[in-house]
Amino acid sequence: MTLDPSSLTAIDVHVHVSIDSTGRTASPPALTEALATYFTSTEKPRDVDATAAYYRERQMGAVVFTVDATTNLGHAPNSVDEIVEGAARNADVLIAFGSVDPLQGERAVDEAKRQIALGVRGFKFHPSVQAFDPSDPAYTPLFTAIEEAGLPILVHTGQTGAGASLPGGWGFRLSLSNPMLLDDVAARHPDLPVILAHPSVPWQEEALSIATHKGNVWIDLSGWSAKYFSDSLVRAARSYLNHKMLFGSDLPALTPDRWLADFAGLGFADDKVQAIVKDNAVRLLGLSRANA
Repeated sequence: MTLDPSSLTAIDVHVHVSIDSTGRTASPPALTEALATYFTSTEKPRDVDATAAYYRERQMGAVVFTVDATTNLGHAPNSVDEIVEGAARNADVLIAFGSVDPLQGERAVDEAKRQIALGVRGFKFHPSVQAFDPSDPAYTPLFTAIEEAGLPILVHTGQTGAGASLPGGWGFRLSLSNPMLLDDVAARHPDLPVILAHPSVPWQEEALSIATHKGNVWIDLSGWSAKYFSDSLVRAARSYLNHKMLFGSDLPALTPDRWLADFAGLGFADDKVQAIVKDNAVRLLGLSRANA
């Protein structure tokens, strides 16, 4: 059983598997609850098999992951191994990304290599939640290991719902999610595909500039309804950066159904929609080659 892009209507590149079979969640329960309140989301956490069933019902593929912020949160996330094993079990719809805690230094590099051997297809990072500056040369060995494996990184940029509306925002620093910090990463690692996750509010122009300048930088449009996309982002997605834009929902914060319905309201030409909702992800993730 393998993922066949021709059988899918879309590929969602930003899906959180936020609980595992033991009940462990990606974040401390209080933070998880606060995030759901901020997004007014009624979606319950799904484990990897429930996530697969959800996307199979919609004839969609999904890139699934958790976020390892053990050091900063004092909370180990749900199991990456379980996500990888579950994605292998549901390979017709799921693609597993790994996650490591950058603050763990050499241990993070070793863990990344272990997950690569396990079969992850990329890595997810959230600089604000993980409390690290991706432009710091200290993280070069980690990004080099991923680059040498030929895998992409998906990195949160811009404002975050995590900690939003809480006193001090749970201590998360938005400045760590300025996409300009990833310009440094993309420059140092030209063979590392870097996906800027989300419309990068309040740094949207910076994100568009980086994706225009760096051939290895992409943008996923997750976490925001298209009704709130800036005019410049809509213009770029419709024209000069259409080939680098990716559909992502940010489930459970935002459902793929809501995202696609609102995106349809922008009135893009069919070929431009097809590129964003599926074809660009197929190209970036090498899915057609994997199934050749």
